[in-house]
Amino acid sequence: MNYFEKLIDYAAWFSAWLFCLAGFMLSYEVMARYFFLSPTIWAAELSQISLIYGTLLAMPWALKSRKHIQINLVINKLSKPYKKIINILMLTILIIFSLYVMIFGFDIFYDSFHRGRTTGSLLNLPSWIAELSIPFCFLLLLIQSFLEIIKLLKNIEPPESNH
Repeated sequence: MNYFEKLIDYAAWFSAWLFCLAGFMLSYEVMARYFFLSPTIWAAELSQISLIYGTLLAMPWALKSRKHIQINLVINKLSKPYKKIINILMLTILIIFSLYVMIFGFDIFYDSFHRGRTTGSLLNLPSWIAELSIPFCFLLLLIQSFLEIIKLLKNIEPPESNH
């Protein structure tokens, strides 16, 4: 396993912890609001950022592990050479899509950073904190897509997807 894929595994674990953290923050918010009549100004916004980063950081791992949603009824009936061609075609489309999202996501992030835009909530965090997740995580997905194509060209079979 190369260093990038090790990084992707760590990002997936971090992503799982972000989901747990969001759950704790939202549970705390519910208890504070309804039992103690003292809502927080931070829990909802920080849990939202945790969920955004948690979801997007997990994308490259889901691709690497083939844990993303797949409809492969037809593909599973094809021979190995045709499966390989279809997979390379799908990964190429994913690279193009990731590049598009990454470029335009960076423009949005940079505009917010440059203008000093904030969320407008009680916590009033800079908007770029959440917006940075788009170009960064789609860059990771783009790199992982390239690695998956390289594996296919080296005849390394992707993990079986049985879901």
